[in-house]
Amino acid sequence: MATSPKTAVSKTVLIVDDSAAIRRELRDEFTRRGFTICAEAENGREAIEKTQQFRPSLIILDLSMPVMNGLDAAPELRKIAPETPIILYTGFADAVSASQLKATAITVTLPKTEPLETLVVTAEALFRA
Repeated sequence: MATSPKTAVSKTVLIVDDSAAIRRELRDEFTRRGFTICAEAENGREAIEKTQQFRPSLIILDLSMPVMNGLDAAPELRKIAPETPIILYTGFADAVSASQLKATAITVTLPKTEPLETLVVTAEALFRA
């Protein structure tokens, strides 16, 4: 059975984190679970450029990064990709208020203290939604 074009691109992920080790861990786990990593970025400015270029179907976004943080990048990402879910995956989840999340249109916030499995399951659920 042929794969439709929508299915072929339906699980593309942009990983945005200033830590190369975290990007590698996420890339390895998501790839192992059947996702395609279309790009990686080290900061919000790069995330905007990569989103314009690759049009990912999911963005995993860190909060605290140099150049442009996740809260500043999220509204710009939303303008480029209004239907794309954004998971804020951060070590500072408690520092983000509900009003900030609403203003930035972040879909889900997960603390990095959660098991990586929680992030993957959340991502899979967003693709089914």
